[in-house]
Amino acid sequence: MSTTTTYPPQVRLPGQAAAPAGPADMTMMYVMHHAFRRDLGRFATAVAETPLEDRATWKALGARWDRFFTILHHHHTMEDEYIWPFLLERADAHEREVLEAMEAEHSQIDPLLTSVAEGITALAADRLPEGAEDLRAALRVRVVATRDTLARHLEHEETDAIAILQRHSTTADWHRVEKEQIGGNKVPVPLPFMVGWCAEGIPAKERAEIFGIVGPGFKVLWFLTRGGYRRRECKAFRYA
Repeated sequence: MSTTTTYPPQVRLPGQAAAPAGPADMTMMYVMHHAFRRDLGRFATAVAETPLEDRATWKALGARWDRFFTILHHHHTMEDEYIWPFLLERADAHEREVLEAMEAEHSQIDPLLTSVAEGITALAADRLPEGAEDLRAALRVRVVATRDTLARHLEHEETDAIAILQRHSTTADWHRVEKEQIGGNKVPVPLPFMVGWCAEGIPAKERAEIFGIVGPGFKVLWFLTRGGYRRRECKAFRYA
């Protein structure tokens, strides 16, 4: 008598490269990836289109980059400290190469993030700096490089690294890593922002499924705070 293994359905969000089947529900990982892609697309447009004289918008853009930077850095730190080491203990030689590449790609992305932060800070100064157009031109190159480098990394991770995770973990393994280890290290940004940031741009059907996973409290918080979240986003991405 044959048996069939039933795996949890894997969410597919706009821009996502793959969703390997397996026992681990990767919904929240893909939600984060969706937000990273969305944000970097907006930052690329905002840097190109925001008037250099609009000091208030540049300052809002700088504050918004700080939050993006904080979330992405935390995300990569959790992967490097908990997910990749857990898998390296179980992986074969080829799989270890993929997992080691994940960490190496993180180290390539970090300097790009820092360089963008420096460029936005310069253009958000109280007084418009000399050579502002040249500074913007250099910043545009950095933001696009960051967007494209991160996009390649996320595609690599979704296609290959998560397939390794699905081969070498059980539902209980992933619950322990995601809920007990990663969940014990909260992202240092306000929860209302985090909920709005995760939900924005998610299609309605998938958004309802995600709120079903994380619990009704998060849906209520999103409903109550989404207007303020959108107003603050419009201050930063006014020209995006």
